[in-house]
Amino acid sequence: MKKLGQLLEKIKTFLKEVYVEMQKVTWPSRNEIVSYTVVVLVTVLILSVVIWAADNVLGRVLKLFFG
Repeated sequence: MKKLGQLLEKIKTFLKEVYVEMQKVTWPSRNEIVSYTVVVLVTVLILSVVIWAADNVLGRVLKLFFG
């Protein structure tokens, strides 16, 4: 029973510390989140096109060599 009480106390302390640390966090604004999301989506789109093009070119080169 004593171990359970210690465990609950540790959990309580942990949650209090988490709450204190979360108060220190600087959260991004809505505009920042939208901007970051656009950057990520554009980057993914560009990389997808580059990988598709490389795959296409390498596939054609290998076809030339191996028929």
